[in-house]
Amino acid sequence: MIILKSILLDQLPQLFIQAEEEIEVDHRKNIWEITKRVLITALLFIMPVLFTGCSDPEEPTIHINMPYEPDTPAPAPHEGVFTSEHGTMIFSGDGESVIIDFDKKMSDCLGLPEGKQEARYVFLSGEYAPYGRMPIRYDVASMFRIITGEGKEIISAEIDIGEYKDGRFQTGTDHTTADRITFFMDWENNGDWEAVDFLKSSARQRQ
Repeated sequence: MIILKSILLDQLPQLFIQAEEEIEVDHRKNIWEITKRVLITALLFIMPVLFTGCSDPEEPTIHINMPYEPDTPAPAPHEGVFTSEHGTMIFSGDGESVIIDFDKKMSDCLGLPEGKQEARYVFLSGEYAPYGRMPIRYDVASMFRIITGEGKEIISAEIDIGEYKDGRFQTGTDHTTADRITFFMDWENNGDWEAVDFLKSSARQRQ
């Protein structure tokens, strides 16, 4: 018994050393396994970025919101005298200048000077974000802008245009013609609209 105890006491330090060595080896293995997993995960994230960086960058897709225009030649600008029960418009044929002569009722409603005035005009589309209303050929236009004056004296009015047909106000494609421009007027600003036809003199004479 004494001899066995002596042998155990002699071998006990060696057993501790061996156990510590095994623990250290296992610890190193665990650290390596963890490190390996981290490296593999990092590579999985980095590689797509590297490959993307080496390829040519894609151009961003640009969506342009533009009004419809037919693929046919644009109609010639208005020319001549257009009359209505509330005044006249005389177009020079250059697509820009017009002489207006509106009565008091129409002038007040549009906020334009009464009587004969030299002016400029442009036909407009509806609202197209982010550009708003854009100049467009008259046969697909929804609005008509009149500008009078110069510099600080400029006054402009935007007027809904189209056609009153079958009991409905219609605007857009083919509702404004070479012989007719129809203003939609809300005289009292109460939603009670009236169609005012400006007809080219030759067209009015034919009626």
